Amino acid sequence: MTAIRALVGTRKGAFVLTSDARRQKWDVSGPHFAGWEIYHVKGSPVDPNRLYASQSSSWFGQVIQRSNDGGKTWEPVDNKFVYDGIPGTHLWYDGTPHPWEFKRVWHLEPSLTDVDTVYAGVEDAALFRSTDGGQSWHELSGLRGHGSGKFWQPGAGGMCLHTILLDPSNPQRMFIAISAAGAFRTDDGGTTWQPINRGLKSPYVLPDPDAEVGHCVHRIAMHPSNPNVLFMQKHWDVMRSDNAGDLWQEVSGNLPTDFGFPIEVHAHEAETIYVVPIKSDSEHFPPDGKLRVYRSRTGGNDWEALTNGLPQSDCYVNVLRNAMAIDQLDPCGVYFGTTGGQVYGSANSGDSWAPIVRDLPPVLSVEVQTLA
Repeated sequence: MTAIRALVGTRKGAFVLTSDARRQKWDVSGPHFAGWEIYHVKGSPVDPNRLYASQSSSWFGQVIQRSNDGGKTWEPVDNKFVYDGIPGTHLWYDGTPHPWEFKRVWHLEPSLTDVDTVYAGVEDAALFRSTDGGQSWHELSGLRGHGSGKFWQPGAGGMCLHTILLDPSNPQRMFIAISAAGAFRTDDGGTTWQPINRGLKSPYVLPDPDAEVGHCVHRIAMHPSNPNVLFMQKHWDVMRSDNAGDLWQEVSGNLPTDFGFPIEVHAHEAETIYVVPIKSDSEHFPPDGKLRVYRSRTGGNDWEALTNGLPQSDCYVNVLRNAMAIDQLDPCGVYFGTTGGQVYGSANSGDSWAPIVRDLPPVLSVEVQTLA
């Protein structure tokens, strides 16, 4: 029997939400790791009962947790993230050199083919890989070793590697995004990297229109059937690339604001994408206090507001970059969590919405698994 499992990371623990294929009634398990910030929880495509969680605390540091039974029980694995060689420096907020310092894991991306291989995107920005189920971690140092690394600078939330996309058609290709450095691609399994930011404009912070790095990319997404087409929610602007990031074009179109954090692609329609517009970088809430997901069925530019079941007055929550996900059913389900602790779900590709759970701690991440 088909089931859906949503994995929710919050400021005060992780929650596992489960439902059948109708997606109308949900069971809630949690909080797991109560009181800890859970930046991300994600399951393996190879074995959906293998879950990884990033558990973080300003007092106790970083712990990676692993479950082999779908989140019923957990065990801590290795939490040693050590940069290769002499880490060196990057730019600080004020433009001065600052030493590279590991702070936390923002994103965990399990391999598409090996249950024990998992990637970790961390702050200060770097990419790590484990090939033993999280028991040990090793930096893919070619990314930081790219000549631009010393010019990377934190965004408002820190200098974080927050997005990892694995190309299902090419195991040597991977895309990552860093705030505030930009997007990068490897075509040789992580040995070497190239910036893929041509076409991005950041006039407020980068007066050079051809700046190779320094762009505040909030999130990138792709559809597995068409991995050369990428979509991006930038600090300002929704962007699209049709050539694996070699060149980007703006597709913000008729959105009420082009600022936001998450961006996702429909499970079965490679040209249907979802964003959540937020008023501005200083006012992190929906325009006019109306919580609206916007959908484009044309790959951008033409957008429609999806409001049925969402609060349309006095709503001042935010939706963070990792807090939206899509299941694989038909019609596909769309899910997002808010800083107000609500998790909303749609069982009909966004046409209508209902709260799955309310009053959680602020939601940091949402992932979803479609279980056969």
